[in-house]
Amino acid sequence: MEEKDWDDEECDDTLTMTTVSRHCFGDDSETPSFSISIIENMKEDYGLFVWPCSVVLAEYVWQQKHRFSGATVVELGAGTSLPGLVAAKLGARVTLTDNSTRLEVLDNMRRVCDLNKLECNVLGLTWGVWDSPLFSLQPTLILGADVLYDSNAFDDLFATVTFLLQNSPGSIFITSYHNRSGHHLIEFLMGKWGLKCLKLLDGFSFLPSDKASLLSGNIQLAEIALISKDNA
Repeated sequence: MEEKDWDDEECDDTLTMTTVSRHCFGDDSETPSFSISIIENMKEDYGLFVWPCSVVLAEYVWQQKHRFSGATVVELGAGTSLPGLVAAKLGARVTLTDNSTRLEVLDNMRRVCDLNKLECNVLGLTWGVWDSPLFSLQPTLILGADVLYDSNAFDDLFATVTFLLQNSPGSIFITSYHNRSGHHLIEFLMGKWGLKCLKLLDGFSFLPSDKASLLSGNIQLAEIALISKDNA
């Protein structure tokens, strides 16, 4: 279930349209266990909007709640951060990241954390750039919703994911994505970076009907890990 409240604000002589969307999670849609509120800006870039892949990944986090309670989680390209915030609500220690140059997105992430009364670390992290904060991250679970949208950025993304997986043995990367380019490029890059797909799901196969009815597209979810040396 998703509800939106609209608010038009005058800022710097231009009209910006913001909304607070409410996303509910629970085994019973009539009495959800909790909800997450997200501040969206409809006239800014894609990092300030809740995309369908984010809804799918957030629902998967909820349904896999036993894996997230007490886990250390990093969300890459978090944007409005819905999956990471669900993980935080479930008791995970969460670091939300997005491109370090996108200050308005990072600021919005902090506002959303405050709005939901959740304590998450917010970090500027640009894929393929080896800044010092990256080296301190040791997640057990890495999240990425719709991070496979620009094939030009795939190598940088997989380089960052591979480093995080190597920095925390046994960790897993969980990503949801629109199957725009087919699996061939993704499979090639996984092989290049020494990764394997543990699980591949149709994103609609586990989505409640009330949420699925609001989304469209060929959305898939994959769990990815390092190929162990024993299996190399």
